[in-house]
Amino acid sequence: MPLTTIKAAQIDTQMKKILVVFALGGLIIGCGESKKEEKKEGFEMNRAKTADKATEAQAESVPVDMDNEGVGPFKNISFDSDIDQELASAGEAKFNTICTACHMAEKRMIGPALKGVYERRNPAWVMNMIIGPDKMLKEDPIAKALLKEHNNAIMLNQNLSEDETRQVAEYLRTL
Repeated sequence: MPLTTIKAAQIDTQMKKILVVFALGGLIIGCGESKKEEKKEGFEMNRAKTADKATEAQAESVPVDMDNEGVGPFKNISFDSDIDQELASAGEAKFNTICTACHMAEKRMIGPALKGVYERRNPAWVMNMIIGPDKMLKEDPIAKALLKEHNNAIMLNQNLSEDETRQVAEYLRTL
């Protein structure tokens, strides 16, 4: 066997060894545990539970003020001890049509949870907020504080009549 053939075989063997070492190194690095979190393209929804939503709704940072009636046509509102089922039923239909995009009974969404709203707010305040949220958000301190608490998501005026507002208010009593 000529000398050049032997040297070529030795170089070929050394190159194979070097290639195997690099391949094993790449494999170890590639399969090793990575602490770096990679962001993937596309949409990801993180549903980590941060707090019980019902408790969160009760623990609003906006203070309870049962004397504030708000700004609007409703003053000195008091409810009968019994719920008017006919009014509440009409109010539920109206609520499901226009309010559920932002409100739920027990969970905070875009707007606050509404279960127990009359334990936190005066009935006249609630009705004034329903019938004229634009005016309330400009002039009422509680409405302004709630606006801030809910990331400046404004409540849109649904142009309800006083009767329709009363229906929704009665339904809120059933929550």
